[in-house]
Amino acid sequence: MYDEDDGRLPDWLTVCRGAVPELPGAVVLSGGAARTRPALFAALAGALALPAHLGSTWDALADVLRDRLDAGPLTLLIIDAGELLVDEPAGQYALLLAVFGDLAAGAPHPLRVVLHGASPADR
Repeated sequence: MYDEDDGRLPDWLTVCRGAVPELPGAVVLSGGAARTRPALFAALAGALALPAHLGSTWDALADVLRDRLDAGPLTLLIIDAGELLVDEPAGQYALLLAVFGDLAAGAPHPLRVVLHGASPADR
């Protein structure tokens, strides 16, 4: 998880600004299309062909992403990341990062998340 106290990012998380990086094989999501949790879940489900029974909780998302990571590594590139979950109550963005962090720590294959256009400290 992002440590606000010292500003260090974990190995699984990259933050960038400027030109959108080219990441072959990355799954690209738009933060603007994921301003709410339901929209984020729908975007992830569509981009990753997640099961229809995804559900609408962070635990459900973690479960299906863990299953996805059983199959191989995953890189998520989120462009316009400053828009990600902006229409949700405070704390939802941090919960998403916690889900990603837990997955990255325990998954059998690597998870990499690249946030383009925002940093966790922007929240």
